[in-house]
Amino acid sequence: MNILVTGGAGYIGSHTCVEAIKAGHAVTVFDNLCNASAESLNRVAAITGTRPDFIQADLLDRAAVKAAFDAKAYDAVIHFAGLKAVGESVAKPWEYYNNNIVGSLNLFAEMRDHGVFNLVFSSSATVYGNPEKVPLAEGAPLSALNPYGRTKLWIEDMLRDMAAAEPRWHIVLLRYFNPVGAHESGLIGEDPGGIPNNLMPYITQVAVGRLKELSIFGDDYPTRDGTCIRDYIHVCDLAEGHLCALASLDKLQGCTPVNLGTGNGFTVLELVRSFEKAVGRPLPRRIAPRRPGDAVASYADATRAAALLGWKAKRGIDAICRDAWNWQSKNPRGYRP
Repeated sequence: MNILVTGGAGYIGSHTCVEAIKAGHAVTVFDNLCNASAESLNRVAAITGTRPDFIQADLLDRAAVKAAFDAKAYDAVIHFAGLKAVGESVAKPWEYYNNNIVGSLNLFAEMRDHGVFNLVFSSSATVYGNPEKVPLAEGAPLSALNPYGRTKLWIEDMLRDMAAAEPRWHIVLLRYFNPVGAHESGLIGEDPGGIPNNLMPYITQVAVGRLKELSIFGDDYPTRDGTCIRDYIHVCDLAEGHLCALASLDKLQGCTPVNLGTGNGFTVLELVRSFEKAVGRPLPRRIAPRRPGDAVASYADATRAAALLGWKAKRGIDAICRDAWNWQSKNPRGYRP
């Protein structure tokens, strides 16, 4: 297949490019590099022997999107591109709505105009809001607690409406839980700009000395050690899930939501302790007050992914921490020299 991967130079995108190339697909990356580095594509080439074609452009530039589809006939699109920091979305809601919603509309319009109706969309477990019960199945109530989550939910709604109006669409909405880890080679991994918003890159940057200490937000939740429970999924398992979704598009009519998670919940402290085992030393950390809006527990019911996509997470928490540390220790400043 010829596949266009928007946001393909980013964390999950670059790992998915590796799996797509390994599977024999021809990959073109469309990325404005606002939250990514072109060096990741050089690393993809080092792993696979093939560098994806690269278009540096913005989905907000409708002419650039059209030019990408005019230049090559694509069989499918994997859509990762978008701003993704929860806290930033609260501070800059207009930027998130403009970038994520308008950019997606431009992409979907050019897909339609060029007869490309196969799409794998990078959604998120944030569409479940503050869950009433776990594990979370795809039929759970949908809501959003912040502008970032709303952009994911609204794009899902747009795609559901599009698929209902036009039966040629084959769309899989992949709702990720907590992507972590890195490629086992240590060549590609998570490289956030500024202070990390997510737990694992914060842990790894404390371990490598870029940050002073880890803050654990709350130790008085009703869990086995007082810290929040989350479903941490290895990014390579996640990338493989995208390839399974691509392979399943033909048999899935309309718009199908699918959770990508392990189905198991680990506490924040359990993840930290597993990482300390991988590093071989304790990390400086402190208990901080709870953050508003943090759910006590969130983890997936992953049975639909197994039934419809033939996919199941294979890597556990120890492999996640080993690979995350392998990446960060080899690349203490990420993709920067």
